[in-house]
Amino acid sequence: MIYAFLATGFEEVEALGPIDVCRRAGLSVKTVSIMDELTVTGAHGVGIVADSMFADNDYSDADMLFLPGGMPGASNLNAHEGLRRVILAHNEAGKALAAICAAPMVYGNLGLSQGKKMTCYPGFEQYLAGADYTAALVERDGLMFTGKGPAAALALGYAIVEHFCGKETAEQLKQGMMYNDL
Repeated sequence: MIYAFLATGFEEVEALGPIDVCRRAGLSVKTVSIMDELTVTGAHGVGIVADSMFADNDYSDADMLFLPGGMPGASNLNAHEGLRRVILAHNEAGKALAAICAAPMVYGNLGLSQGKKMTCYPGFEQYLAGADYTAALVERDGLMFTGKGPAAALALGYAIVEHFCGKETAEQLKQGMMYNDL
């Protein structure tokens, strides 16, 4: 199970792009509102109805935690103490983490960027303490997946699919979605 956390002000394409790609590959993705209601409004006014509320999950079945970027969405994720505890426990269990745009700062603020190759939206690298900031569109270092910004949404999704389903499945999805025609 991949849990994708939504907070007011999230970047819609950065959430929905990877979620769409992962679901096309047959991966189970559950969207989770960390707000006080299921409908979470993105940075551009698009309301998304989450699959569940934060408190309704125990996260023991999580294979990956995914944080979309956008502001103030990433700051709202960073401020949620329950989410921070879940991330630390998940990391301690040796499971995968993903974030895009401004959201890698959450991992950086938790000390999880130390010694990792990471990317993020330009200007947010200051929050990635001890990371090797690459400015790549997508970066994978072990079980840490990061994307640079909105244009990285599909590429991050394909990297996640490759991790869980293999390179062949990721390549088939790229072909079917005409990604390689860009």
